[in-house]
Amino acid sequence: MDAPLLLALGRAWLRNRGDLPVEAVWASDRALGLRWAGRKAAEGWVLLLQPKPELWLLGTDHPVWKRLQTEASKDSPTVWGTWLKGARLKGVEGNPRERWLGLMFQRRAISGRMEAVRLAFQAIPGRPGIRVDGVDTPLPRLGLGVPFPASAPQPAEDPPPLRRWRERWGDRLEAALSGVEPEVLEGEGDLLARHRVWSEGRAEALILGPAKAAAERRRQAESARLDRLAAALARDRAKHEERLPQKDLARRLSAELYRLKGATREVVLLDGARLPLPEGRSAEDAVQAWFMAAKKAERGLARVSELEGELARERAAWSVRAEAEAQILAPELPLARQPKGEGLAKGRGVAKDKGTKRMQAGEGKRKDGKGMAFRSVMVDGFEVLIGKGDAENDQLTFKVADNLDFWLHVASQPGSHVVIRNPDKLSELPRTVIERAAELAAYHSKARDGGKVEVHLARIADISKPRGFAPGKVILKKWVGLRVYPKP
Repeated sequence: MDAPLLLALGRAWLRNRGDLPVEAVWASDRALGLRWAGRKAAEGWVLLLQPKPELWLLGTDHPVWKRLQTEASKDSPTVWGTWLKGARLKGVEGNPRERWLGLMFQRRAISGRMEAVRLAFQAIPGRPGIRVDGVDTPLPRLGLGVPFPASAPQPAEDPPPLRRWRERWGDRLEAALSGVEPEVLEGEGDLLARHRVWSEGRAEALILGPAKAAAERRRQAESARLDRLAAALARDRAKHEERLPQKDLARRLSAELYRLKGATREVVLLDGARLPLPEGRSAEDAVQAWFMAAKKAERGLARVSELEGELARERAAWSVRAEAEAQILAPELPLARQPKGEGLAKGRGVAKDKGTKRMQAGEGKRKDGKGMAFRSVMVDGFEVLIGKGDAENDQLTFKVADNLDFWLHVASQPGSHVVIRNPDKLSELPRTVIERAAELAAYHSKARDGGKVEVHLARIADISKPRGFAPGKVILKKWVGLRVYPKP
């Protein structure tokens, strides 16, 4: 996306719909979504970082909007919405020489005063990024992609896109840059209508197209795998069915074995039929071998029938899954779990997700079923979790928290484990957040009624619990100490 177009689209929205507040926010590794309120047909901005940095205007029912939203972490609406939800766009900063857009938002804080924040979008390929800065209030670092300075870039010369715009628009360049000229994008209607159509086309090319191609490749691969299994079962069935007639031969021969015992090569039955015997085997050995082969074939056919039933169910499940994926184009769904040792795909289980741990159903519950195992409070946009007991402390530290979250506990005294969630994987947190969490850790401990106490701060990755340790007891590999007063 060229820098002049990026600036023109931002200014066009400000002029036409700048009074609409942000209704919801979500953030994933490759995009930030802003849903605007106040319209019958819900619309939203997608500030895309990957595969190409672009600004899209999409309906919130569009498959790409849904797909990108499902990639967002569960706590991103809380973290980002603390500063952007309810905010209104009041200004657009930018330079047509550089693909950088500064969006000035204003919102009313809980205290009643107006706060201004700036959402900066750097749409430079290879260096895309998003950051939010408080203009008149301290704000914890929020960002996606590549970090970049808060100040707007000041390029020295005109890049080719701006020169092309100068040649095309001439005296109307300022009008084009301000979003007045709808012809900056092909199509019909005003610039916002064209922007939405253009965004849908780009979403089809960058997200839906590759997703459909990948889904088709998976469908073909899965279909080929199921066809190979079906062919193998068909070969097994044919092999077993070839051996079933041996049971009838064994019965006929065993009925006349009293007179044919010891015969080899070939026997003649009373009805005149000639039965060739296996080479090197007598009549009684042939009877036993034929009965065993027929019995084995019957067991094999029964097992083949079971596997064919499982294959039919797997085909039906795959068909339903592929149809659902084609309708919503959501991220690839995991295969349904089967009991251990069952199913055709034994040994082909889906690998467990090694990324950020998410709180699964029941992981945040107490063992006695009496509610959550921890308290949750917000401190300057960061979620702070406080354990309620020894067993609950272990559950919070080792099942709920991520490796990059921050952990606090009062030194040398029993108390609650306190975890500061770190979804943006920050290397360090604001001092005010750490101190407030330390005060909570000191308050929820046996040192509550004392004076200033020491609190240990560590990363979850630096905490371990050897086998046999009592509930709530852990070992810290490395930590830092800070002294605070207990405060509720």
